[in-house]
Amino acid sequence: MMVVFTITGIIASVLMLIAVRIYPPAEGINITLPSNIHFEPLNVSDQIVKAFTVADFFDLLSKKNMLALIIFAVLIGLSACTMGEKAKAFTAFLLSANHVMMKAISFIMLYAPIGLGAYFAYLIGVLGPQLLGTYVRAMTIYYPMAIAYFFIGFSLYVFLAAGLKGLKVFWPNIMPAALTALATSSSMATIPANLEAADRVGVPRDIREMVIPIGSTIHMDGSCLSAVLKTAVLFGLFHMDFSSPWAMVTAVGVALLSGTVMSGIPGGGFLGELMIVTLYGFPIVAMPIISMIGTLVDPPATMVNAIGDNVSSMLVARILGGRNWMLHREHA
Repeated sequence: MMVVFTITGIIASVLMLIAVRIYPPAEGINITLPSNIHFEPLNVSDQIVKAFTVADFFDLLSKKNMLALIIFAVLIGLSACTMGEKAKAFTAFLLSANHVMMKAISFIMLYAPIGLGAYFAYLIGVLGPQLLGTYVRAMTIYYPMAIAYFFIGFSLYVFLAAGLKGLKVFWPNIMPAALTALATSSSMATIPANLEAADRVGVPRDIREMVIPIGSTIHMDGSCLSAVLKTAVLFGLFHMDFSSPWAMVTAVGVALLSGTVMSGIPGGGFLGELMIVTLYGFPIVAMPIISMIGTLVDPPATMVNAIGDNVSSMLVARILGGRNWMLHREHA
């Protein structure tokens, strides 16, 4: 499953790399940034170190160190699991703290859209209409790429998984899930429809009930497409070279990592955008710029994300069940 997730994410990222090289989203856009912004890009080694480590324990609580925090959380979770009964009180505390923090965040999110909207309005007033031109170019790239990946890319994956027979059963059954994802902009809200579609296609129950729910949180082909696009936009706006091999390789890596930290809810790409900004060392003014791109591409990106999980379940079934896995399918 993880191999399939990684390979499809890399393919999506590379395809968008090719697209932004052919049609740079920030080409011809000259924006005079506020004079108090100081920006010094990080080199590759600094990016790697910054992504996975912090200088002090308390730095884990900073929004700039999301990957380090995730690694720490995984280690704590594994440690609690291995301790069994001895860690029962600690795990109960974590569960209770999770509920409290979710409620606190829900209070904050009542105000967050107003703040983000006001800051974006300020940026438009300061940076002028050229920023809107960047968005037009970005959407001109993203929407055709997402549609092509959805129909052509997924058809190729399905053909690899189940041949022509797979194509005949996949497309008639997948559209309800695709429309659900498009309408809700939530991979998690699409899970029931996705599971039902996978059942009708013939993906074994144990595979579909493992791959699709996990994929809704860590497998984001559509978000990989948008992450590379956002990175290319920022490189263009800050006059950085995006044509070097290292820049492109790191863009693919950052796209995969940002897709992993995103959540499967509407607007869940915020953490991925924050990771892009912090890993490259962009100033905080870059955050609302790419957040608006995330908002504009959210519906098609979610559709690609969600249906990509369904396609991945077929590929996993092909790997585990062999060429004739559909002949031995089981239905829940």
